[in-house]
Amino acid sequence: MTLSRSKQLNRAEVVDQNFTASVRAWNGAPKARQRGDSEILCAGTSLTVGAFRELFESQLISRHLDLMARVLRVQNKVFYTIGSSGHEGNAMVARLTRHTDPAFLHYRSGGFMAERFRKLPGMDPIMDSALSFAASKLDPASGGRHKVWGSKPLWVLPQTSTIASHPPKAFGTAMAIDQAKRIGHELPIPDDSIVICSFGDASANHATAQGAFNAAEWAGYQQIKAPVLFVCEDNGIGISVRTPTGWIAHSFAQRQHMQYFAADGLDLADGYDQVAAAVDYCRRERKPTFLHLRTTRLMGHAGTDFEIEYRNFDDIFAGEAADPLLRSATLALEYGVYSADELLAHYEDIRARCFQAAEAADQTPKLTTLEEVVAPLAPYTPDAVMAEATRAPSNEERAKVFGATLPEAQPGKHLAILINQALHDLMLKYPSSLLFGEDVAQKGGVYTVTKGLWNKFKGARVFNTLLDETTILGLAQGLANLGMLPIPEIQYLAYYHNACDQIRGEAASLQFFSNNQYRNPMVIRIAGLGYQKGFGGHFHNDNSMAALRDIPGLTIACPSRGDDAAMMLRTLMALSHVDGRVSVFLEPIALYMTKDLHEAGDGAWSFAYPAPDQAIALGEPRLYGENNTDLLIVGYGNAIPMSLRVAKQLEAERGIKTRVMDLRWLQPLNDAAIATHGRQCARILVVDEGRKSAGPGEGVITALVEGGCGDKPTARVCGTDTYTPLAGAANLVLPSDATIKAAALELLAR
Repeated sequence: MTLSRSKQLNRAEVVDQNFTASVRAWNGAPKARQRGDSEILCAGTSLTVGAFRELFESQLISRHLDLMARVLRVQNKVFYTIGSSGHEGNAMVARLTRHTDPAFLHYRSGGFMAERFRKLPGMDPIMDSALSFAASKLDPASGGRHKVWGSKPLWVLPQTSTIASHPPKAFGTAMAIDQAKRIGHELPIPDDSIVICSFGDASANHATAQGAFNAAEWAGYQQIKAPVLFVCEDNGIGISVRTPTGWIAHSFAQRQHMQYFAADGLDLADGYDQVAAAVDYCRRERKPTFLHLRTTRLMGHAGTDFEIEYRNFDDIFAGEAADPLLRSATLALEYGVYSADELLAHYEDIRARCFQAAEAADQTPKLTTLEEVVAPLAPYTPDAVMAEATRAPSNEERAKVFGATLPEAQPGKHLAILINQALHDLMLKYPSSLLFGEDVAQKGGVYTVTKGLWNKFKGARVFNTLLDETTILGLAQGLANLGMLPIPEIQYLAYYHNACDQIRGEAASLQFFSNNQYRNPMVIRIAGLGYQKGFGGHFHNDNSMAALRDIPGLTIACPSRGDDAAMMLRTLMALSHVDGRVSVFLEPIALYMTKDLHEAGDGAWSFAYPAPDQAIALGEPRLYGENNTDLLIVGYGNAIPMSLRVAKQLEAERGIKTRVMDLRWLQPLNDAAIATHGRQCARILVVDEGRKSAGPGEGVITALVEGGCGDKPTARVCGTDTYTPLAGAANLVLPSDATIKAAALELLAR
């Protein structure tokens, strides 16, 4: 074997030359003549000659895609150079699993993808990959939006995870397989499928990954079926930081409820049966399984990475000496699968195919308009959504849930009860819907909003989860991936921040990065906002919405009254069902039990339950005093009853006619409606219970200015940029009747 000791920076050339030099230098006699594909390659393995030949070819395809990318990147024909070199042994995982086993992959998965492409006829891993590298509009994975490993027919869900933010949704998908059977939902994959989740050794330390491992062990401890195969591809380094020797085995080998397997990913003959054992155990036992796959990293982290800045040459050379393709070549030559000339010809043929595909991909159309780029981000078919939102279950079915007196025939109720009744209706309407979160089942939630649902729909559809928001949102994605309609609850708005990337980077990005081939529809219920008496600290009195509002494609709804809440929930569920969207339903805790508006006992904030065929169009606001033009107050949530009280006082004391606009929808804001009502009124007051910085009020002001209201006297009342303190001090940092009235009077004096 010949290894270059050159200190040149282009290690890709070195790795390439090492392979050809090693093959040319081989002068041994084959231990066996070339044999039939069904024969065993060598002693000590069940790997056949035919399987080895195909695995080796998948490794070669992966390697030459990497080499091609390094060459063509400097010509701006390729836009991604994080490669799979050294990790090509993951092709064994693809070989030994099925194309219907959902896969969430590490970015060094070229070998896996090349091998999985064999599972279906007529597919070309080289051309598909080249289109992705070239950011071609014809890229079948993402439509040119990112270089991702993905394929709809091969059940590889596209993602951009680089720091193991994907294990929670992989675990959730594994849980969803058995959950679907429990509720009678027809799975889009065989019911003995397993879920594959690969990541690097450095990423295994990430808090998100650790949460998924803990949840998997918890499932194993509870004897809940969760057939997820975690594949840790251990190359010993994370970008420039070494993983301590033995760390992965030390961390995972002794876990009691997640079976550990170790396999040599550098040697197909030695690693094949070890990988097979892990796959077989996961599929047969339906338990979380950890496969520790030994790999190496060649050619640096990416094309712009100069390893000599942080690794010594002996370390680099040792990695190159462990190149799995050198070992595969030796096996091929020793056991008569190829002669040296045949192998080199095959090597160069694959190189030529990769470059030809890349040149062809470079000539294909690219995304050239904003409309093309954002098309899959937030699909919306208004007519279909509203038709679905107003489709109601029969009263006979509803009577089985509600009893003889249907909720719309009952006296007016407060927000918490009307949300509860709406959830009963929606669970009935959508048999594949599931409601889950912390304390939502028998207890009925901290605020009793989910009371009775567990009794009506039982534990298969309404259940408690771990005290971990990341797991809750990962489970939601898994259920949605397999065609169910999850309604996860996050107990408090501040708790969402513990797991926000499960929505920002994972759930809400799937339609975009899969070119709308994959969807994970869900409606996330979050209790939040301020004005909770007796609570201090941001955990229970949190008015920070910025981390939600900046997520592309996410719909955010925030009702202020119960009848609106019921109709908005119907719209959100329809939006998920029809268009596959991810939505957040932000429930103002302080209004859950509010019955009165102006004075105790007036019942003016209790409302009748709307008939199940009524819904509110996405973005449609509610207007109070629609014909009034002296003053427009724009707000949402808790601000609406406060503003209505102020409006009544202004009219009684000064004859001021106020129009109050309840936005109801915080993302996307209805800019046109805001501007229209702003132009119709003499003065404008924006009431935002969020913080001054990055609250929804900023967007409202922008809509007013851009909509031609910049010359109108305008003011904003909002929360202070601080955390909320305990007791009466909370009123000092949040808008109140008094501060709204004072701002209105100052505005009217202009």
